Amino acid sequence: MPVLFSYGTLQQESVQLATFGRRLEGQPDELIGFELSTVEVKDPEFVKASGKAAHSIVTCNGSAESHVQGMAFEVSESELARADAYEPAGYVRISTILASGREAWVFADARHADRRR
Repeated sequence: MPVLFSYGTLQQESVQLATFGRRLEGQPDELIGFELSTVEVKDPEFVKASGKAAHSIVTCNGSAESHVQGMAFEVSESELARADAYEPAGYVRISTILASGREAWVFADARHADRRR
């Protein structure tokens, strides 16, 4: 099963239920070589559903000193497609290796996706 790493709203039970129709089971993990910042989401429906315009986003900086905490969830391929549909413009799904050594998908800043490792 694919692993989806979340550092933001996909950790929220209400978002999981609305997006996947179930509560996801996961384990704490970390992104290494990424930094966390915020981005203003322009999609009015996404802002209405989340209740805020400013959302977390990660960018790969390649530094072993940079860590982003979150949760690693096992999801199906169809749930991965639902996560793709959920994320607003500006986020792109990329593959990475988590601190645990697990390969995972993460939604990162699309403007800097070419910096990934």
